[in-house]
Amino acid sequence: MPVTSPILGPVVALVAWSMLIWLWMYVTRIPAMRRMRMQLDPNAPRGEQMSQLPASVRWKADNYNHLMEQPTLFYAICLTLALLGMGDGSNLLLAWAYVGLRVLHSLVQALGNRIEVRFALFMLGSLALIGLTVNAARALL
Repeated sequence: MPVTSPILGPVVALVAWSMLIWLWMYVTRIPAMRRMRMQLDPNAPRGEQMSQLPASVRWKADNYNHLMEQPTLFYAICLTLALLGMGDGSNLLLAWAYVGLRVLHSLVQALGNRIEVRFALFMLGSLALIGLTVNAARALL
């Protein structure tokens, strides 16, 4: 029988958001590369060529990379909670809070990259993730 849990909603939402950031990254990066007439060199040191792009273009790629980091823990813990039958109530609220904070983090980074604001949003999201993890651990112990 398939697992159906409300906590899968935030999981799908964050994946969809990540795909939007991926699209935004390329819609921004490719025209910037063309304007600069960049010649891509597969032998250039990693990141060297992209560092030539304007910061406002790089921020989108940086954010996409960030969405491939800590959120992988979010996906794992949400799937665990879904399998444990604990994907509702406070866990669902924490999951949606995490997604909302990651979306805000993305927008702050991609539009102006205010590091202090980004850090605060990251920390709040991390607290939500810790809450989800503690709840899953308590259920297993």
